[in-house]
Amino acid sequence: MSRSANLELALHAAAEAIAQVRAGRSLSEALSGLEAGSSLGAAVQDLAYGTLRNLGLLDAVLDELLRKPVKPAVHAVLLAALYQLRARPRTSHTTVDQAVRAVSRIEPAAKGLANAVLRNYLREADALVARCNSETAHYSYPQWWIDRVRTAWPQRWESILNAGNLHPPMSLRVNQRRLTAEQYLAKLSERGIAAEPLGAQAILLERPLPIESIPGFAAGEVSVQDAGAQLAAPLLDVRPGMRVLDACAAPGGKAGHILELADCSLTALDSDPARVPRISDNLARLGFSARVVCGDCTVPASWSDGGLFERILLDAPCTASGVVKRHPDIKWLRRDGDVPRLAATQGRMLDALWQLLAPGGKLLYATCSVFPQENAQTVMSFLARCGEARRLPLAEPEGGQLLPDSRHDGFFYALLEKN
Repeated sequence: MSRSANLELALHAAAEAIAQVRAGRSLSEALSGLEAGSSLGAAVQDLAYGTLRNLGLLDAVLDELLRKPVKPAVHAVLLAALYQLRARPRTSHTTVDQAVRAVSRIEPAAKGLANAVLRNYLREADALVARCNSETAHYSYPQWWIDRVRTAWPQRWESILNAGNLHPPMSLRVNQRRLTAEQYLAKLSERGIAAEPLGAQAILLERPLPIESIPGFAAGEVSVQDAGAQLAAPLLDVRPGMRVLDACAAPGGKAGHILELADCSLTALDSDPARVPRISDNLARLGFSARVVCGDCTVPASWSDGGLFERILLDAPCTASGVVKRHPDIKWLRRDGDVPRLAATQGRMLDALWQLLAPGGKLLYATCSVFPQENAQTVMSFLARCGEARRLPLAEPEGGQLLPDSRHDGFFYALLEKN
């Protein structure tokens, strides 16, 4: 297949995924049929992720260029083509040609329109972008999202938004039961793979690698996990022999980390039956096992054996506003009303799981959000209605909130102890 023909197919497939996201489907689901590791699959992913990362600006530019609405599928091809033109201006002639062909696959009568729109963009790009002066166009987030971040973080809101539009870094977690971070760094160096340490077990790769190219991954020496997410297991302070519950465990990354740190009796719980098998698979790769259960953490009677836990990790479902660099579709799938709705769910989870925590035990509340209503406010509300709980200070992150930057995603942690 020629390179140009590959671009035509990639634009068409990426547009299908973009249109599905705009209809409410997650990007990972929309791309699930791609052939992993293929050049076409990589090109489609690049176009889909890049377009959604920059959707606010691309939408505004396309609105300037279109005089009347077009079919959603055609609109999506034009968005992906605009992204390609902005990201790779040297290939503009090929991009326009292949985008017109991709539009023709959907609606042959729209070929002329597509050609005119894209060539007009090339002639007037700077002026078009200058006219797109809304905050949504400038930052590529919905306005409600921008407003929430600015209110919560008045000194850092722009850096938070900009961090969410970066390409995500690839961090590894070294399995300390197998080798040290220093030993693994030496192994990477021997293979010419540039990397640096980020913490006790976290290693940041200079460039992302396919899973199959990561030394020792299949053997359980390392796992792929964001450096910010690697804070959870150490903060939980698990000791050997303890009964531990990971209450929202799929796909098993934090459960594996807990078992790397301590030989404990772990119950890994998740409510999604499609994701539960991944917990066992990930633990098996690391050489561990646990009691893996499918169940709702707010209804303990449906899965609990009646025993109390000395440690509980609640990695609560949230807006995922701290991980948008990995999941740019989240920006466009979430709605303002999701924040209070999820905060209410988080409160119910805390109430239910607290009844399973032994006296003197600790519960780590975690989210991958930057919105205080899901984080500090949820914890404060819980503490106000639960007199036997106290929040313990954390050495890091400051105030419990880790804001996203170029090296890690955004997370919130609160460690609660039962009196």
